[in-house]
Amino acid sequence: MSSFSDLRAKRKTKEVGSFLRAGGTSQFATTNDPISPIADAGSESLVPTETKSVSANSSLYRCLPLSVDIRVNLEDGRGIWAKKAFVAGDILFITKPHVHVLSTRNLELFCSSCTSSAPEGGLKRCTLCRVVWYCSTQCQNNDWSVHKKECDALQRWAAGAPSLDVAIPAEPIRCLGRLLWMKQKKKATSVWAKEIEAMQSHRTSLPPEAVEGHTHLAHAVVRYLGVNAPGELGAFGIQTAADIVDVVSRFTTNSLTLTTPSLTPLGIAVSPPFALINHSCDPNAVVVFPRASNDSRAQEPLMHVVAIRDIAPDEEIFTAYIDTTLPKPLRQIALRTAYNFECKCTLCNNEVPRDDPREAVDCPRSCGGTCPLPTEEDSPLRCIKCKAAVSTRGAIIDALRVGQEGLDKATALQISDTPKALQLTTNLLPILEGAKILPSSHPRLALMRLHQSLLLASFPVTPTQDALDNIVRTTAACVSALTAVLRAGHPIRALACAELGRLLAVDEPAPDVSRGKSVFPPSGPVRLRLAYDTLVQARSELLIGFGARNEGGEVGREVREMVVRIEKELEVWTQRMKDVMQDTPKPKGSKSLGR
Repeated sequence: MSSFSDLRAKRKTKEVGSFLRAGGTSQFATTNDPISPIADAGSESLVPTETKSVSANSSLYRCLPLSVDIRVNLEDGRGIWAKKAFVAGDILFITKPHVHVLSTRNLELFCSSCTSSAPEGGLKRCTLCRVVWYCSTQCQNNDWSVHKKECDALQRWAAGAPSLDVAIPAEPIRCLGRLLWMKQKKKATSVWAKEIEAMQSHRTSLPPEAVEGHTHLAHAVVRYLGVNAPGELGAFGIQTAADIVDVVSRFTTNSLTLTTPSLTPLGIAVSPPFALINHSCDPNAVVVFPRASNDSRAQEPLMHVVAIRDIAPDEEIFTAYIDTTLPKPLRQIALRTAYNFECKCTLCNNEVPRDDPREAVDCPRSCGGTCPLPTEEDSPLRCIKCKAAVSTRGAIIDALRVGQEGLDKATALQISDTPKALQLTTNLLPILEGAKILPSSHPRLALMRLHQSLLLASFPVTPTQDALDNIVRTTAACVSALTAVLRAGHPIRALACAELGRLLAVDEPAPDVSRGKSVFPPSGPVRLRLAYDTLVQARSELLIGFGARNEGGEVGREVREMVVRIEKELEVWTQRMKDVMQDTPKPKGSKSLGR
């Protein structure tokens, strides 16, 4: 078994926040322009039910294999479609982002080039800007062609910063800077630049609340580039004010979250091929950074699109741009705000029955059915199964409001004041449970997941059995709730299962083998067997979510090694039990079986 300190050391980067708001959207890319820059759709009438392949005549997106096709239709614009059958766990395609940056909090913890964590000898800092770190001389050399301009920009920015808090530009500014320097280096006529230009811009349809943010970002990027006159922007292919707004809009619409193999946010990435994939709240594929090989540092970070269910020929490939554990109203708000569209996937279709576990309460008669969460406008609610009326509607609405407010506050405090955030989640979860809100429903699930993370961050240096058992129970509840809303093999669900297995395998400070079978978590050898079974299940799901060919990525390989170790421990324990039984004297007068 393992110590809790070993487990926490592996998870220490999970305590680092990202540029994204916790619990908010992951900015997965999309391109929904019905008139594709790589095809002239104006000569043909396209209808939503028909698609036209546009990849055959294109010199762009050469990283896409022959097994997928770029098609366009009037309703959804461009998308990627399967040309052959795929099974869950198949890798659909792999590519490296056109540009990526680490979030400010992660700059000293990960290599800015390959995004690997610090090696045993530590990272090496750029001696000029003293902001960017690398794991090796090779990574520093690989990055120098762009960093030499970034280095000057970082020094200029720091010299003009009013305080140390803003001495490093925000991630979007740094990412846009690298994108424009790369475009300048590769020339506007290059395939690289044309793929960036082909990404969707919502400049002409920006909602009023987004205009101010785009304007501030555009001004900050111009300052970061060191441009002193409008004419100097021509070196970056920017001739007018509309051009700079287009650049910002393409970035904000199509940027996605750069993550570790365990989905911890690291920063921002931009990849035009991935920007072609459309969204569904019930996706058939996911975007992950699994680090499939320990020998590919020079090529990392590599983005993998992996099928999480079987995909038929001529079926469109979808990923999720947002957190799909959220209920439909919050998903739609997130998509409209970040991507300017309304989702019409099967999960969001109005014809779907109102039994979504993301927004439900238990039946008041405990018949096993559920009732949809009430709103201020709803008529009296009834259990979908037994039709029992919900009489605590007001209390449920109050609990939902208090829960959401507490979630927002605890999320904001999780890094700056972890004890306060933990106190909030500890106090709020019983309120939601008392209102009979399902564990898989929002905001209870989000609070549970945050609570679990805070428990890990606050785990005592000298472990206690109660603290360990408490975090195991919380993690098990999260796994159960995620299982209700995410399909088997979804990376988030697979990682939660692996987390539970690891925690069950941690050495118990004070094991109690006298616990009954009905007590969870069990203790002693029964606990070890449960850890083994849980990790085996986790590995089977990791092979789907992070690719079977990848062996489930870095996390999948770690889980496999842990399974092998536990197998050996169980064999030793079983042999010891046999030895004890053989050495135990038989009571006088006893007869052996078979005589």
